[in-house]
Amino acid sequence: MVTIAELPAGFADKVLSAQSTFRSVMDAIARPGSVQRVRAAAGTPPPLMHGTAAIALTLFDHDTPIWLDRTISTTLDVGKWLKFHTGAPLIADSSASGFAVVAGAMDLPPLDRFALGSSEYPDRSTTLILQVDSLSSGPAYELTGPGIDGVTVLQATVPANLFEQLSVNATLFPRGLDVVLVHDDAIVAIPRTTRIAAHGA
Repeated sequence: MVTIAELPAGFADKVLSAQSTFRSVMDAIARPGSVQRVRAAAGTPPPLMHGTAAIALTLFDHDTPIWLDRTISTTLDVGKWLKFHTGAPLIADSSASGFAVVAGAMDLPPLDRFALGSSEYPDRSTTLILQVDSLSSGPAYELTGPGIDGVTVLQATVPANLFEQLSVNATLFPRGLDVVLVHDDAIVAIPRTTRIAAHGA
């Protein structure tokens, strides 16, 4: 069993690294579909990717309930690492989570299992952090909406029905889910205001 002393480190430079990662996340949200890089050096316990670990170190705290998928939650070192470095409570109820972390496409549950917020508190919804195999190859999707000049095309290896499920955001707004796709140190944000269609459809 890994002790606290044997866990991977957090940020090498906590303040500057958190600021840098926060800027990358904000840039991704401001420009949906654009690929941003997370440059900050951080310990990364598998199966977390570098971008996922850096986002966790930046955005998770003791007031943020976190849900982990089966692959991650059964890796005890990840839970210990998150609790030690962020203080965030790990919960079993995905519908009460502020963030959900999913290791890969095969682990993604139906999106209606997550918190969608309410009309009074739309911010009380889950932000889904989904690790993918690529953000530069795979099926192509057209994204439109705020922060996008016309149309932007995203290529990503995402679960086949992810964007179909996200179409519910159009009917729920201002409620809905926000998604951050992660591959290694690359991230792409898909806010609830973004509309998605298969490329050329």
